[in-house]
Amino acid sequence: MIHQWPAPAKLNLFLYITGRRPDGYHQLQTLFQFLDYGDTLTIEPVAGGDIRLLTPLAGVRDDDNLIVRAARLLQRRRWGAKNNSALPGADIRLVKRLPMGGGLGGGSSDAATVLVALNHLWRCGLEQEALARLGLELGADVPVFVRGHAAFAEGIGEILTPADPPEKWYLVTLPGVSISTPAIFADPALKRDSPVRALEALLAQPFHNDCEPIARKHFYEVEQHLSWLLEYAPSRLTGTGACVFAEFDTESAARQVLEHSPAWMRGFVARGVNVSPLHRVLTGAH
Repeated sequence: MIHQWPAPAKLNLFLYITGRRPDGYHQLQTLFQFLDYGDTLTIEPVAGGDIRLLTPLAGVRDDDNLIVRAARLLQRRRWGAKNNSALPGADIRLVKRLPMGGGLGGGSSDAATVLVALNHLWRCGLEQEALARLGLELGADVPVFVRGHAAFAEGIGEILTPADPPEKWYLVTLPGVSISTPAIFADPALKRDSPVRALEALLAQPFHNDCEPIARKHFYEVEQHLSWLLEYAPSRLTGTGACVFAEFDTESAARQVLEHSPAWMRGFVARGVNVSPLHRVLTGAH
């Protein structure tokens, strides 16, 4: 049996850097919300233990791909070092819509979808928190996708509190550059002293992203997109970029701005959702 599973994008509705630990990791406060748009994974359970990605990504070895790594990690954690041929395997196909290095969480979302879907298809029986802990071994953003609810993240991103921000419509644009997260966090000009505030206080004021000035300074394309979008609606960088988004109350308003966007701007319109599309599919699959 073949099953299709969504791997939704996320937005950081705000992102504040509140300090830096002695080990170099940055402390932050950010608000994650999902989009009803993203990658799609088709996963077919097979016998024999092999994990095969039938749609490899150019320039990414399978052994380095988060999709393959997530499947193998779940396999090892559930069955240990048993004979490979005795284990369940999977053939996986990916329809990739989210850009790499875009700040939309594509790789993390793909990994989370593999963990959640194979836990169900292989009947592993792992609880959500156990899956989230596995996800953390793959990347800091994976647990929020595993848990499947919009969340306020603190610490270095590992402390998650469910949240229910307004479900707005967004025009997300793709500047066409890939931004290295370590490069943003290493910039001496990055603001690192935003005050720690309660979620209620943060929701009551305009949202900002402390990484945005650095991305705009170093990447002309980000500056160009944001400058254009800000003429029409509140607009921000997501994560460390490069993607940016403009916020609207209605789908028609977002689509109208997209239709009038210049030829050099690519983007899509999506709804912000507090329950992940992955979890809506999972609920229907049970």
